[in-house]
Amino acid sequence: MATAPQADPIAAPPPGEADLRRDLAAAYRLVALMGWDDAIATHISVKLPGENAFLINPFGMLFEEIRPADLVKVDMDGTVLSTTPWPVNKAGFVIHSAIHMARDDARCVMHLHTADGIAVSMLEEGLLPLNQTAMLLTADMAFHDYEGVALDLDERARLQVDLGDKTLMVLRNHGTLALGPSVAEAFASMYFLETACTIQVRALGMNRPLSGVPQEVRDKVAAIGPRGGPGIAQNLLWPAMLRKLERQEPGWAA
Repeated sequence: MATAPQADPIAAPPPGEADLRRDLAAAYRLVALMGWDDAIATHISVKLPGENAFLINPFGMLFEEIRPADLVKVDMDGTVLSTTPWPVNKAGFVIHSAIHMARDDARCVMHLHTADGIAVSMLEEGLLPLNQTAMLLTADMAFHDYEGVALDLDERARLQVDLGDKTLMVLRNHGTLALGPSVAEAFASMYFLETACTIQVRALGMNRPLSGVPQEVRDKVAAIGPRGGPGIAQNLLWPAMLRKLERQEPGWAA
């Protein structure tokens, strides 16, 4: 069986980077476990503190293969700063550099191409606030119109304007995006967004009348926020997901 090429050994990362590499690699593995991956497509990134650079996946590795040492460091000009046999996905660089350049709070950015996420992105109305999960998100949702595969650096400015101060985005006819001040926060937001998309696809597929929710109730739910409330993601959900990953793939970070 063919094996993926391995990255050359690298020096021990500076304090802070090692933890970010581990969390980011865990996010890739968990995306694969959740069935959210798209072969070698899509990407998750982490901005490095004190550096004008971020970590992203090696283009060509499956998410289920990625380890902390495999992640590629790239600066905002697209220069690869890691010793690696792998390239960086150009579309991934365009999307993620745009957001990291514009948003200091975007420590982690996740972009997916799930079937349900893409299906919702194709609807003119986008995500409908008709279930509890969707209601947590709709006040924090941005939209960006499809411009083709994101290979044009000029699109970065339009992505930044469309995102504004939101932490969730539907890339129309394309997929979903979530950002957060940590990997844990971004993962939680994406978990809620993907769950809401799946619920909507199933509900619309029943071809039955849908029950609406009064605006005041929707506003009350939306006030909780896109990650289910303060501390839930960082202190409860993320540790639970790391325990799941360790049970499913012991030694995944070696």
